[in-house]
Amino acid sequence: MKSNKRLQLIVPLIAVLLGFVLGSIVIIVTGKSPGAMFLALGRTMTGIDFSGRADLNMRYVGEFILQALPITLTGLAVAFAFRTGLFNIGAEGQLMVGSLAAVAVALLVKAPPLVHPILGILAAMVAGALWASIPGFLKARFNVHEVVVSIMMNYTALYFVNWCLLQFGSVDRVKTPEFPPSATLKSHFLASITNGSRLNWGIIPVILAVIVFWFVVEKTTFGYRLRAVGFNKDAARYAGMKVEQNIVFSMMISGAFAGLAGAVITLGTFNFGRVLPSFEGYGMDGIAVALVGGNHALGVFLSGLLFGMLKAAQPLMQSQGIPLEITSIIQASIVLFVAMKLGIEAVLDFFTAYKRKGPAMAAKMGGKK
Repeated sequence: MKSNKRLQLIVPLIAVLLGFVLGSIVIIVTGKSPGAMFLALGRTMTGIDFSGRADLNMRYVGEFILQALPITLTGLAVAFAFRTGLFNIGAEGQLMVGSLAAVAVALLVKAPPLVHPILGILAAMVAGALWASIPGFLKARFNVHEVVVSIMMNYTALYFVNWCLLQFGSVDRVKTPEFPPSATLKSHFLASITNGSRLNWGIIPVILAVIVFWFVVEKTTFGYRLRAVGFNKDAARYAGMKVEQNIVFSMMISGAFAGLAGAVITLGTFNFGRVLPSFEGYGMDGIAVALVGGNHALGVFLSGLLFGMLKAAQPLMQSQGIPLEITSIIQASIVLFVAMKLGIEAVLDFFTAYKRKGPAMAAKMGGKK
């Protein structure tokens, strides 16, 4: 048991290390120095310019955390589905529908400052859950694969949400009217301590979401039933569990996390609804975050910070002449090495066995001579 837990920690760390090694090799091939990349990452994470050319700037830290918030939530959405035997590839669409619900509450509902954003967040979570219930129901009732339905619903969400946002009125057909101050998650305090960054109170629902994920999955009988259905539907049905109902519940909870991401982006990062020409990639990032995080709450949280740091560091890297695509290469490499989990474990087992038996084998060979 201890060795399995140790492997769950070591394998992702090795995957991350190998991803950065591969990224460094690509940078060297392009004629640049990998040191510039690590300086950019260090400044993004701490605000300190380790080259000594500039002073401390906490804005980089604020933007780093801001980038990590939505992909942590979509990572939780994908991870929850994975833990219950489902593959929610529709987090992008659920995020968009959640964003639309948050826009509707912000523009159409009048409420006090503290209550207004909470209503927007709840509406976004409900909208994401309802949107995710469709592939969940089709999976439970007709055994239609959730991946196929989720992919199609992503495109449906993109065009449906864009059409709905235009109904709120828009001069440039790109964004809705701005929200009233009572509806936003913006924080003058957080902005002031991070030198004017866009960091906002969306950090609070994200932390709560991580805690709720851990508690539901690991500490409740409800979470145990959902995981049991994911492990073996026939055994769960034999044990008296409502398999079809649990499948729908799993997708709805997963969609609620993604819908929350839509609210955090819309009410926190921006102050209006956005008409998007294409996907922003939060759903795909969520899959990578969930895989690297091992589908566990803490792992997803740390993985979300890692991927957020890579995204936030892109402008600094580009200013050093490092192509933006380097971060994508690193992210893809990390996911690739995580997917090679069994190979990494086999290599680790070989070296562990050699360390234990090597001296004895050497002594044995010496005796034969």
